[in-house]
Order: sequence, then C-alpha cells, then structure tokens
Amino acid sequence: MNPGPCILVTRPQPQADEWVARLQALGQPARALPLMRIERASSFQAEVARAWSELARHRLVMFVSPNAVLAFFAVRPAGGRWPETTLAGATGPGTVAALRSQGVESARIVAPPPDAPTFDAEALWHHALAGRDWAGQSVLVVRGEDGRDWLADTLGRAGAAVACLAAYRRAAPVWSGPWAEVLAAVATEPARHCWLFSSSQCLAHLFAPEAPTADAAVRIGVLAVPVLATHPRIAETARRLGFGCVVPVAPDPATVVQAVGRRE
Repeated sequence: MNPGPCILVTRPQPQADEWVARLQALGQPARALPLMRIERASSFQAEVARAWSELARHRLVMFVSPNAVLAFFAVRPAGGRWPETTLAGATGPGTVAALRSQGVESARIVAPPPDAPTFDAEALWHHALAGRDWAGQSVLVVRGEDGRDWLADTLGRAGAAVACLAAYRRAAPVWSGPWAEVLAAVATEPARHCWLFSSSQCLAHLFAPEAPTADAAVRIGVLAVPVLATHPRIAETARRLGFGCVVPVAPDPATVVQAVGRRE
C-alpha cells in the first residue's frame, strides 16, 4: 500500500518533532526539517525576568507564537503564577496549547475560535479584543526580535499603552552536516514529499544564498515539491518564490492529512 508523500515539517524545534509525532499518529509519513532556529540571548532573559516582576499591571500579554510562550515561561520565577486580572492573548491553537501547558487557565486566554478562517493578529483582534475598552490599559506583546506591529498599532489607536518585548530571535538553520544530502534527495523525488510551511521566514531561509538550494538543480527540484501553507501570506510568498503547487491549509494535523489525501 502506498503510504503517500512524506510531509516535511519546517517549524522550529520543539514544534517540528511535536508535529511529526501527531502526523505519524494519524498514519501520515512525516519528518522534521526545521528551517528556523530559536535563539534566546541572555539579554532577552533579563528583560523577560523584569517583565515577570511587572506582569500584574498589564491588562493583556499577547504571545505571537508557541516559541514566545516557551521563551517567556522559561524565565518564570519560582512560584510565579499568572495574574487573575491579566489576559493571555494567543493567535492560534498552537499558542493556546502552549499557554495551557504552562498552567495558564483557559478563562485567562483570549484567542480566535478553533474554526476561525485564519490564525493571526488580525483574527485575534476581530474575534477576541475589538469589543473591549482599551483606553488607558497596559498591553505587552511578547515576540521575536523582529515582528509585525499590526496588533500593537491597532491597540495603540484604541487607547492602550503598548510595549513590545523581544524574548528570542529567529535564525536560519546551520547549513552543515546532512543538509545538502537531505535537500538533494528531496529534490530528486519531489513527488514523494510535501512541504508544510507555517512561516514565510522559513521559506526565505530555504532560498538564502548560503543554503544548499543555491545549486540550480536542487532549487528546481525543491520548487517542484507541493506546498501546504498555514496562512494566506505564506501561500503568497511560496508562489512568489516559484512553487508551482501551493495549497492553503489550517494549522491542524488532521486537516493537513486530509489535504494531502485530496492531492493524491
């Protein structure tokens, strides 16, 4: 029986391995191929520790991703608890799950509903934040060293005092070891693989000048691999880079497996 194409999960660790396990539990071949590293500098940790000491003064602490949650809670002081008056904002189900795993009660978490068409800052605002009074409220946005400012700007226009906290930085893979062999094998048999992208930055890393795709033959083969993109912006980036088959899909393992099945 043909097991179907192998899904290449490009999320950073530990999310990549978690997604591979969930996909394999559904009978879907998958392997981790992280195209992003998460780095936590000591300077970030000092700022995060300071933020923990002032946590209760914020009406909302918004986390842009599961990695933002992990980086923030890695510096939690002994006995530190989430304040009852502070909301924890999440852009999607992965971030919600990360918050719950750290002991944040569901009643404190605000996020788009599980059936939302997209999971991003815009969805969080429209589904969970737009109807609240933000005048004079303090908001902290926990994110990477670089990030979109849409939600911070929107909350600011609504009257909130917004600060952004860099808890980590995103970095490209270290292009050494088996990377060249792995991508060459993927490029040789594109029909036996399927990319799963949850970040436009991972796409940029894949085609960086120092990446193995600098080899023309590898690049052509990699671009022939179908793409599943978990957000319209990611799908648009993939098409712009030259991928011929790009399918938008919700960031849910069962939905991803169904999308692969429809392609076969």
